[in-house]
Amino acid sequence: MKLERVELRRIGIPLATPFRTSLGLELDRDILILRADTSEGPGWGECVAMPEPGYSEEYLDGAAHVIQRFLLPAVAALDDLTPARAAAAMAAFPGNPMAKATVEMAVMDAWLRARRSSYADHLGAVRSTVESGVSVGIADTIDQLLAEVSGYVDQGYRRIKLKIEPGWDLEPVRAIRERFPDIALQADANAAYTFADARHLAALDAFDLVMLEQPLGTADVRDHAALARMLRTPICLDESITSARSAADAIALGACAIVNIKAGRVGGYLEARRIHDVCAAHSVPVWCGGMLETGLGQAANLALAALPGFTMPADIAPSARYFATDVTAPITMSEGRIAVPDGPGLGLDPIPEILEGYTTDVVTITRFG
Repeated sequence: MKLERVELRRIGIPLATPFRTSLGLELDRDILILRADTSEGPGWGECVAMPEPGYSEEYLDGAAHVIQRFLLPAVAALDDLTPARAAAAMAAFPGNPMAKATVEMAVMDAWLRARRSSYADHLGAVRSTVESGVSVGIADTIDQLLAEVSGYVDQGYRRIKLKIEPGWDLEPVRAIRERFPDIALQADANAAYTFADARHLAALDAFDLVMLEQPLGTADVRDHAALARMLRTPICLDESITSARSAADAIALGACAIVNIKAGRVGGYLEARRIHDVCAAHSVPVWCGGMLETGLGQAANLALAALPGFTMPADIAPSARYFATDVTAPITMSEGRIAVPDGPGLGLDPIPEILEGYTTDVVTITRFG
């Protein structure tokens, strides 16, 4: 297989619910979609980088530049292109995992479609459905939060994840636990605390949480290990896990009992599978995080979340949770579960007229380097 043409398409897709970022409320999701045309057919990739550095140091314009200037020439130089060879070629450039994951996703989609094989089969999925959990952002009031969570419980979500930060932690968690004593509940701090907050965070033990996700900074793995010894609530690492090696190190230090795997954060689905394998070897459960993906990214995440070590509900939700109209046929949920696509490649395609309607810019590349 040979890379022949690439289309980098920026879309602005309205969000069903505004998403809070460091710059305020995001009403539209700015997304980079990559179409890779190869000698064996097309494939699709989606970049999960945000418009500005926040969740990570990567940002959307930078990822687009790295893809066009460095990654695509390296991949296009390969005469026998496979997902593994693409990943190896891109490894020559340090960092930029979200940019790399975008290219790898498209190459894998094209390669699998040509072989009439699905993402799920290629990654090693063992389930045909995935339990769906929902992530709930910071609300203006406790009453607003309770109303929002009540709606999600009624819709059948299998787990509620509450975003917390200093000043918005114990009271919202207490309110949800009192209203829903039996719901699977976890808290996600997105690295908002320091080890100096350890005693305060220990108060969360009273609420029988499934986990406390990434309470401390990305680099604070040793502090996470120390915090884990002070809490009964299991610690889950998200931003700190960037590779299979970092997962092995965190587990060895006792920094986490659970790992959140996001393919974009770790450079692609091949590395995500390696992290899954490392965690499984150490009996550490994993679950699949989400990054407000369209149906394309959701399809790949569903395949990943169907691997045997993914034993907890994923941050994969119906399309209607994020977008009024998705770029693909909508992802739907039944009784808290979402079906894993079983068609070739991702098993989903963008709907051309919808994709075109959301498009804000297109760059077509036929000469690389």
